[in-house]
Amino acid sequence: MKTHPLALVALIAVALSAVAPSAAEPATIARAVADPARPAGDRNYDAVRKPAQVLAFAGVKPGEAVAEYLPGGGYYTRMLSDIVGPKGKMYALETTTWGKENIANTQSAVKGLGNVTLDLTPLGQFHVPEKVDVFWTTNNYHDLHVPKYAKVDMSVFNKAVFDSLKPGGIYIIVDHAAATGTGAKDSPTLHRIEKRIVIDEVTGAGFKLAGESNALHNTSDDHTRKVFDLHYKTDQFILKFRKP
Repeated sequence: MKTHPLALVALIAVALSAVAPSAAEPATIARAVADPARPAGDRNYDAVRKPAQVLAFAGVKPGEAVAEYLPGGGYYTRMLSDIVGPKGKMYALETTTWGKENIANTQSAVKGLGNVTLDLTPLGQFHVPEKVDVFWTTNNYHDLHVPKYAKVDMSVFNKAVFDSLKPGGIYIIVDHAAATGTGAKDSPTLHRIEKRIVIDEVTGAGFKLAGESNALHNTSDDHTRKVFDLHYKTDQFILKFRKP
């Protein structure tokens, strides 16, 4: 069932209660979520992925420059592009490591988005031509811990993110939670990662933890199943870091 834009505005207003006043207006986010140009396949996941709450927590604003790491099919790319608007910029940072089909999927997703530039590099690398306001990645941080994809030095990667941001810039990480004490052990198999490991790695690069949201916390997920079997009905954490 399609949610009416006015209902989305009310929903986002609640989520914005913990967000700085400079965040995008609720109506801006509501329009991005309700954009009829979004594919039906994306909109069908909105009930479980809760993009309105995630975007409100992140606080992305019109006119900002956003780098999205591993956008895949563009679920968030389209909405972020709408929010930053014609005066903003989006850099879609996709990997060549996962093959031509994955690249084609991302190319299709960003086609026609006039404020989006596509960058292609091996996993664990990226290029941005300017300092950005927000560095964003959803459900992919754990992939940087999968040795068969690439042997990524996470201290180097997170320092590169740090250097890509303006002072005060925001680093948003959403990912599937692993059981307490497992660290990144389940990243290659279950495609999960423990929140504590992410916080330790990112703050180790100089970031400050600015907040977290429980919008995607799911107590019915016992952290033992592959995330692909649950179709986003996983327990997920949403972390916001700030570059001092």
